[in-house]
Amino acid sequence: MRIRTLGKSGLRVSSLTLGTMGWADSVDPVEAAVLLRDFRDSGGISIDTAYGYADGGSEELLGELLADGARSEITLISKAGISRTTGHRVVDTSRGTLLDQLDVSLRRLRTDHLDLWLVHTWSPDVPLAETMSACEYAVTSGRARYVGVSNYAGWQLVAAAAYLSQARIPLVANEIEHSLVERTAEAEAIPAAAHVGAGVLAWAPMAGGVLTGKYRRGVPADSRAAAGRHTQWAKKRLGGHSDAIVDAVVMAADGLSSTPAEVALAWARERRGVDSLIVGARNAAQLRTVLRSETLELPPQIGQALDDVSDPARWSQG
Repeated sequence: MRIRTLGKSGLRVSSLTLGTMGWADSVDPVEAAVLLRDFRDSGGISIDTAYGYADGGSEELLGELLADGARSEITLISKAGISRTTGHRVVDTSRGTLLDQLDVSLRRLRTDHLDLWLVHTWSPDVPLAETMSACEYAVTSGRARYVGVSNYAGWQLVAAAAYLSQARIPLVANEIEHSLVERTAEAEAIPAAAHVGAGVLAWAPMAGGVLTGKYRRGVPADSRAAAGRHTQWAKKRLGGHSDAIVDAVVMAADGLSSTPAEVALAWARERRGVDSLIVGARNAAQLRTVLRSETLELPPQIGQALDDVSDPARWSQG
């Protein structure tokens, strides 16, 4: 697997990052252990989790699986600022909450530091200077080697980086949604990251499974669009311009004797400014498909055709 540095920092990540949002929820401990083993065997080094995933279960399970000494070989990423209370999503990016959640994350993960700690989302309810002061303290106290943000717009990222630069601490990452179906980040967020020297971790590079083609004949009962917390998010990526994009991906896969998932990931992997794709495989078979994408190089004409059919300008005019 390709190993890259994140933005202009020295932090190493693999071109695929293992996402653990479903761990301890839709992924049980036995399956998680297999996923971690296969990912590491493929050369993957970066793993992404968050304080709020599975109400803490994701971090706890990952901590258990890394307790065998593998922690030193992993670029461990977690996030704070989003939690759930009685089933409701709670956003709190205040200094006190962020640092409390960071300490809890470290205990769950059985480590004394994170390689990368991210503010999980933007919040207009807390002054940005206060939020960034938590990032500064995380670095100066040794709890995090590097810091960044998640789901920040371009102007928000630039403002956050400016605050941290006053303390001579770089903001090294923005974790954002990006795929053939969702290319909004290319207009502002990705260029802004390049401007401040931050890297991009792209989540949902297969658009929640839409780009695998599995929704072309309906909604499978075990899919994200059928049930669960992310039902509405997944359904919004079905229909409309997505259908034409998926058709193009399927056609490209047929021509390359590959799968639509591999084609979608190969396209996303080589996008300018994107350093790593966060992939949340739920079982070993899905992960094998994801890993095969690393060996797929899209011919220039196919890459251009996918660029054209997914061009946001084309669909905004339609």
